[in-house]
Amino acid sequence: MMKTSRKVAIVGTGFVGTSIAYAMINQGITNELVLIDVNHEKAEGEALDLLDGMAWGEENIAVKSGDYTECADANLVVITAGINQKPGQTRLDLVKTNATIMREIVVQIMNAGFDGILVIASNPVDILTYIAWQTSGLPNNRVIGTGTTLDTTRLRKEIALKLQVDPRSVHGYVMGEHGDSEVAVWSHTTVGGKPILELVESDSRLTKGELTIIAEKVKNAAYEIIDRKKATYYGIGMSTTRIVKAVLNNEQAVLPVSAYLSNQYSQKDIFTGVPSVVDENGVREIIELAITDEEQESFNRSVSELQAVLDTVK
Repeated sequence: MMKTSRKVAIVGTGFVGTSIAYAMINQGITNELVLIDVNHEKAEGEALDLLDGMAWGEENIAVKSGDYTECADANLVVITAGINQKPGQTRLDLVKTNATIMREIVVQIMNAGFDGILVIASNPVDILTYIAWQTSGLPNNRVIGTGTTLDTTRLRKEIALKLQVDPRSVHGYVMGEHGDSEVAVWSHTTVGGKPILELVESDSRLTKGELTIIAEKVKNAAYEIIDRKKATYYGIGMSTTRIVKAVLNNEQAVLPVSAYLSNQYSQKDIFTGVPSVVDENGVREIIELAITDEEQESFNRSVSELQAVLDTVK
């Protein structure tokens, strides 16, 4: 079947799925958007609601609800379905139920004849990206998890607030698990091009001790939000949309997505958050930074924790 240009299907119309749809429509990055959910009426209602704002949007986008047959000619399918993280629960606690759900969804997507890029935005994202890849039979570069894109934007935001600069002028990455073992890579974090480890020596607004506090704040951000409003969705909605945009526009953007490691950072056969070049074919390549020994040890621990959980559902 011929592919319709820039067609995206979103599986799961909960808070995350609809936040992605809303962000995509406002940014005008697709021309056809299909919402798929086990609750067909919910998907239909969301599509109708989104269509009501189309006259004010960037593009005239065809938005509708549908079933898995719509995946046949989609460029990209975003999967958000699964049970949500509850207060006090880690992302890894969700694994068994969501792994089962992920397998069922991916089988239906592939049975429809899908031959595009899969983007996974369900938790625990690194584990479920592996499950999606394993189930789909797609090349590993065409299955992408949202990884640490959200953690990275949280890191940039916190530094920007501390130094009173535009967060887009802060560059750096969180790597590893999207979760409790994630690693803030300070050795490659800059503000306006100045390494942050140099900045803490010369700028009284930021100390080395505060970098540790910032990293902890970023790691625990989801728990803080979930305690207050039961779920997180706007941040991940915009982060996922950024990945979709990079694929559809063949941007070759460097984003910290959950990508398949094959000996990069001394790790293999795992998906986790690492800076990667994202283009129309998915992950073109992984950028291997010269991280410090301490950061490598932390990254190794993060991967080991993921591997232990993955082994229970592989």
